[in-house]
Amino acid sequence: MTPTLAGVIGLAVFLVIIMMLRMPIAYAMAIVGFAGYSILVSPSAAFRLVSIDIFTNFASYSLTVVPMFIFMGFIALYSGVGGSLFSFSSKFLGHFRGGLALATQAASALFGAISGSMLASVATIGSVALPEMKKHNYNMPYSAVSIAAGSSLGSLIPPSVILIVYGIATEQSIGRLFAAGVIPGIVHMGVYMITIIILTRANPYLFPLVPKANWEERIKAFRAGGVIEVLIVFAVSLGGLFLGWFTPTEAGAVGAFSLLLITLLEKKMNWPKTKQALAETTKLTAMIFLLVVGATILGRFLAVTRIPFDFASMVMGMDVHPFLVMIAIVLINMVLGCVVDAMPLILLTIPVFFPVIVALGFDPIWFGVVNVVIVSMGSITPPVGMSVYIIKGVVPDVPLEKIFKAIGPFLLADWTFFILLLLFPAIATFLPGLLF
Repeated sequence: MTPTLAGVIGLAVFLVIIMMLRMPIAYAMAIVGFAGYSILVSPSAAFRLVSIDIFTNFASYSLTVVPMFIFMGFIALYSGVGGSLFSFSSKFLGHFRGGLALATQAASALFGAISGSMLASVATIGSVALPEMKKHNYNMPYSAVSIAAGSSLGSLIPPSVILIVYGIATEQSIGRLFAAGVIPGIVHMGVYMITIIILTRANPYLFPLVPKANWEERIKAFRAGGVIEVLIVFAVSLGGLFLGWFTPTEAGAVGAFSLLLITLLEKKMNWPKTKQALAETTKLTAMIFLLVVGATILGRFLAVTRIPFDFASMVMGMDVHPFLVMIAIVLINMVLGCVVDAMPLILLTIPVFFPVIVALGFDPIWFGVVNVVIVSMGSITPPVGMSVYIIKGVVPDVPLEKIFKAIGPFLLADWTFFILLLLFPAIATFLPGLLF
């Protein structure tokens, strides 16, 4: 058996394991990687490899950035900051046609600036936005989809956990990746807002008008909190990172401490909520660490098979435009994104696609942003659409089929944004070039 054939069989076995046996992806990657390495090299070498990789990953200083920003996100979740952000946004945007859906995008972007998690965003914003939308007779499928799509903004706007994992997997600067996500996150929000405006123009009955809030209500919503916390934490944590005052890990620690202190002083957090945030942080951090270890072991196996290098050589030998290769990679990722969650998908595909991207001369920082956009599209694409299933839990009376049918305009918006990134890569590369 040739190494390449062994690699192809290993990847096929991996897909069968996760799709038919429903094994956790981290374990599936580790098992396939260990078994393949044992066959191609030796069992004793595989055991040494596993022990070294587990110790090296868990002892890595670069991974300490993960729990810091995750803890900050869970503080934001349990302190109710997300609800305050939606209340504030709706007071300023709610009176426009489709205003509550527009406010959802603004609140998701603001919440993403301290959360960095798609799933936390869709659960938090959805729990406060959907009852308000239902109260004003908004179309529920389109309302649910607007929240599920808006949650992807949290994976672009720093501190993005997915960008952190991408940076660790590809050994890219997390500070540069965070800077690269700022402008694309704002542009992506703008594209979603334009999509909502077009939908309301085409069918005004989707999102009825809401009474306009007066300035007293707006000031009260601003004072209620949320916006101030986001601005302070973003300025202190990420501002210090961009100015070179902190390392990414230090920026995460400063951000988590700042947000915890502010929410404790405002009595939005207490000891039971803090314990719950710590427990959830531990669970999610452990899951990410296991994914990184599993992906590392699988990557060692793929390196022995030489599939990534052969694939890169084959692509370089083809007489096609690099952008066509990029679109092919995007389509492959989109298909996989329908059945694999965002973070495992990045760790799974990076060993194969990243050498191709580098060989073709694409900017790795820019590709990190593109990769996040791709997996975000997968989070609302059937049949899996993880964000859609979470929002379905918030509105159990709305059939899943109706929610998926309403996704089309937002997927079109994602493709529009992706094309903008392809045509104008400076959207992602300008700010990191300026700051670093």
